[in-house]
This record gives sequence, structure tokens and C-alpha cells, in this order.
Amino acid sequence: MTVPEQTEHLVLPGVLTAEQAAETVAALLAEQREDGALPWFRGHHLDPWDHTEAAMALDAAGEHTAAARAYEWLARHQNEDGSWYAAYQDGDPDRPTDRSLETNFCAYVAVGVWHHYLATGDDAFVDRMWPTVFAAVEFVLRLQRPGGQIGWKREADGTPVEDALLTGCSSIHQALRCALAIAERREEPQPDWELATGALSHAIRNHPERFLDKSRYSMDWYYPVLGGALTGTAAKERMEEGWNRFVVPGLGVRCVLPNPWVTGGESCELALALWVMGESDRALEILQSIQHLRAEGGMYWTGYVFEGDRAFWPQELTTWTAGSLLLAVAALGGDEATTEVFGGEHLPRGLEPDCCR
Repeated sequence: MTVPEQTEHLVLPGVLTAEQAAETVAALLAEQREDGALPWFRGHHLDPWDHTEAAMALDAAGEHTAAARAYEWLARHQNEDGSWYAAYQDGDPDRPTDRSLETNFCAYVAVGVWHHYLATGDDAFVDRMWPTVFAAVEFVLRLQRPGGQIGWKREADGTPVEDALLTGCSSIHQALRCALAIAERREEPQPDWELATGALSHAIRNHPERFLDKSRYSMDWYYPVLGGALTGTAAKERMEEGWNRFVVPGLGVRCVLPNPWVTGGESCELALALWVMGESDRALEILQSIQHLRAEGGMYWTGYVFEGDRAFWPQELTTWTAGSLLLAVAALGGDEATTEVFGGEHLPRGLEPDCCR
């Protein structure tokens, strides 16, 4: 049972007390299946990205055994080509409900594995998970385009979808840097991965035309910063450009324009991106603004419609929403593993092709 003493490092004024943090962690653990799977909530589906996000939150809360079980689920149920299906009913590996193979879903395992290593120092875990990470990265990079961007997915029949998503590619950028860190730890250099990371970074920073236009979505606004591709002045300029369009003072961050709908996951990720930029005060304000999404029992509603028939919508309390909040709090609180993974100060940068330097 999670107790407040275990979660004192997750205390953040106006966001979580130690008791509230313990309640949220316990609620997250209650959603985990015995085999390690972390579906959105019991009876709903699991996707590999959100499964990993929730596992990272467990590590941030000190629940390392539970987090390791989540990664072992991924290792056991990886497809032969290095991928995972996009969705599994209630986390049941024998019941995939979406057999497409999304690149950013598959890449994110590298972020989780590196985060777990930083949290635990468990070299044996890294050794066990290396074949899983290696195969996942190789699957993802087979869909990289000549311009550096990475195609969205393979359809269930194997057909590649070469259109690229800025949000997904920004997440992959972070994942590739974590994969390179794992490779360095194992003393197994991956120069092709370095070049791929550099080319992807160059595309994100300089070639918006190489990605589908999803600028209505807040994730496309902040993810290049959160994923580490945009830094410094470019990051600050991007944040200021979209702030008034997406941020609803006192309520959180819109998911998509012009809908009057704020969502917890996007709000927490924005807070993380702000922390990455060194703007902890604004990050804290965002996290404080979404406390209306906290439900009895410690989980969080996915979102809230703030005009017309106001309501929490959809009526679901998701592991990844709670997970993203715990990770944002952990970063602001200085948790070493979380700050390293999202701050990325010591993560490899990748090498840009000669033509782009």
C-alpha cells in the first residue's frame, strides 16, 4: 500500500499534498493488471505510449517493481518486427483492437527504459530490455523519410503511411536520444541512430512543410519543445506565439481549437515543456489550474467542456492523465530521473547530415 511517507517528494503547493499523491499512486496501481499491463482504465484499451507514460509515473513515485512489470509486458508482447499494435482490449495481448503500428507509440519504450534505469541504477534491467529497445528503434527508423521526418505508422496490412506527424516525430526525437543513451551505457555505439536523430531534429526545427498540418492541436504547439528539438529562443518564441490560443486561464489547456475543451494530459505536458524551458512558475500555474479535474479516489478526468452544457468529458479517469501529472510534479520537484529524461541536458543530440550543418 502506498503511504504518504513514500510520496513526500511529490508534494507541490496547490497541486498535491503527500496524502493526495499517495492516493493517486495507489489508484494507478489498482488499474495495473497482474501481468503488468496498464490500460487507460480497466475494461478500456491499452496503447503502448500511454502504458509507458503510466509506468514512468510509477517509477517517479518509487514503485519500481510495478514499473518494471509494465516494461516486461512490452518485452513479452513485442511483435517480431519490433512493433506493438496500437491498441489492446483491457491490455490483453491476445485481443488487439487496432492492428496498425504507430511509430511514436513504439519508440517511447526507450524513454521509459532509460527513465527506469536512471531511477533504479539497474544494469541487469537495461541488459534485459536492450533487445526490445533495439528492435523498436529499428522498426521506427525503417519509416524515416529522406527529409528526416518519420512516417506515422504501418497499416494493419503492412502498408506504410509516410505522412509525418509533428507531435509524434517530436516524441520520437526524445525517444531516439534516450535510446542512444542506453546504447552508450552498453558501449554499443549506434552511428546510424545518431544520424537519424540529427536529420529528424533538423526537419522539426526547419521544415514544417514536411509534416501534416495539425496546428489546431495544442500538442503540435508545445511538443517540439517537450521533445527537445526546439530550445532557447526558438522554444520561447513558439510558446509565446501559441499561448493565448491554447491556454484558458484558471482551467488548463485546450486540446484542439476552437473547441471549448481543456484536457489534463495536454495541460500536464505543457507544464513539463515550460519546466524544460526554465519557466517553473508558469508550469506550476498550469498544474494548479487543472485541480478541478481531480476526482474522488485520486484519479483525474480526461477533460472538461467549459462552455454550454459544462461537464467533465469524456466520462473517464485515465491512467495516462494521472501519470502525466505525477511526472510533471516530479520534474518540478527535482526528481533526478525525470529531470534528466525531460530536461535532456546529458542526452545525446544526434548528428545532422553534412548538408544540414
